[in-house]
Amino acid sequence: MTNSLVKTFKHVAFFALAATTGCFAPVGPDYAEPDAPAPAGTMPDAGAPTTNLTETCEYVTADASADERIEVSEYGIARWWERMNDPVLENLVKSAVSNNVSYLVAQKRLEQANWELLGTFSAFMPKMSVDGSATRSEIHRNNRNSTGRRHKEMDVFNGGFNASWEIDMFGGNRRISEAALAQAQAAGWGVSQAWIELTAEIGRQYVLLRTVQERIYVARNNLILQSETYDILKSRLDSGIGDELAVNQCAYVVETTRARIPQLLAQEESLKNAIAILAGAEPGALHETLAPVTGRDWLLAPQKVSEIPVDLIRGRPDVKAAERTLAAQVARVGVAKSMWYPRLFINGSLGLESTHVSKFMQPGSFYAAIGPSITWPVLQGGNVLAQVKAAEARVEEARLNYELAIDKAYAEVRDNYAAYTLEYHRYQALTSATKAATEAVAISKNLYQNGLRDFNNVLDAQRSRLNLEEELAVSRGQITIDLINLYRSLGGGLAADSTEAEEAQDTEEQESAKEESTPDEA
Repeated sequence: MTNSLVKTFKHVAFFALAATTGCFAPVGPDYAEPDAPAPAGTMPDAGAPTTNLTETCEYVTADASADERIEVSEYGIARWWERMNDPVLENLVKSAVSNNVSYLVAQKRLEQANWELLGTFSAFMPKMSVDGSATRSEIHRNNRNSTGRRHKEMDVFNGGFNASWEIDMFGGNRRISEAALAQAQAAGWGVSQAWIELTAEIGRQYVLLRTVQERIYVARNNLILQSETYDILKSRLDSGIGDELAVNQCAYVVETTRARIPQLLAQEESLKNAIAILAGAEPGALHETLAPVTGRDWLLAPQKVSEIPVDLIRGRPDVKAAERTLAAQVARVGVAKSMWYPRLFINGSLGLESTHVSKFMQPGSFYAAIGPSITWPVLQGGNVLAQVKAAEARVEEARLNYELAIDKAYAEVRDNYAAYTLEYHRYQALTSATKAATEAVAISKNLYQNGLRDFNNVLDAQRSRLNLEEELAVSRGQITIDLINLYRSLGGGLAADSTEAEEAQDTEEQESAKEESTPDEA
């Protein structure tokens, strides 16, 4: 390589290094994370119900000094399913993380985004290709390259390396990588959001299943009691001392209760299959695992949220994904604007060329070249301007989507917290009503047997007890479902990895164990 070529290469390399290491700021706006709007108003807290009543005959809420509910914390909602002390639920979540199709799809999207990000870095590297050719040409005398002879034949053999390096003077490639990085981060938050939605959905479906199984138990228990009453009435009728109307009335109550069970069993089958799919198993594969259990209480100690935690809302994966999407769109404005500016390339070639194959490898066949080239789209018919304006419009769209994501997050927290705290009031009323209905059944039976009331009172009391016991079971499950929804709306479900988080969670669980009361005492 000649000295002049070496000097030229040094100058070009120095200029390229300066251009690619920040001497030229990238065009387009730099991203700044927007401020999240502060939540308006106080939390819709129905409070912990007491046995005292208001003027409108509703339950009075406990005073702040008597409110023993646990404050919801960031660490308290991490891996909430482990706090329910249910190994079946824990195993379902573990299985879903490994096998759920929707969650695996989110992971593949992240993998795709990471590879696309890696691909953008190639724009900063020289591109090199290896070329080779063998050409035979024939030039006739009428051709402008003719030397006057009738025709001339010539063979050319060529082989070597061609390289090109774009100097990112105005930052178009840097903005492309910036956008790809933000998009990959958004995909990462998408995986986190898929995790939260998956764990919450498993929890909801699981509690629904246990609630339906409790309703089946209630229906069967009432069916046994009603059938016993029917048998007594039928026996008395057969002995000639009974009431035929009462027997028939009791019969249709029994059959009505019996008719409830098939519907509930169908719901149980459907929920088992849905949970199996969520866990990544085949429908029917988890029926034995999801068999009914007795004596297990899924209710956690009552909890409260004093105010909407802004940091938790901003840290929700869907909100973070919207924010990263906004960052990507801002970077793409710079990509569009860079098309207004010239693009500089450093081109070089190195190889061998000869008209005789026998002399191809000789030193005289060597050639080398290096030098810059520039391309500048001066007239594009307004295409670049249109792309810039479209990119700016997409930024505003992404900004509005980010604000909308925060507003929806606030709404979800408020909705779920209101539903959770109000359900405790409903549960307390249903508990009292169920207790009264049970006593009414016993009293109405006694009055009927003594001839003081007709059998309609017994029928009404039995129907009311069955309905109230079912509603009580549903309300009991709904409290847990509302709490799971609250955890989800706060971004709960992701693991707290730090030692500090684990210690805080252990402390909270100890306090919960001390303050936890039975639902009847709530």
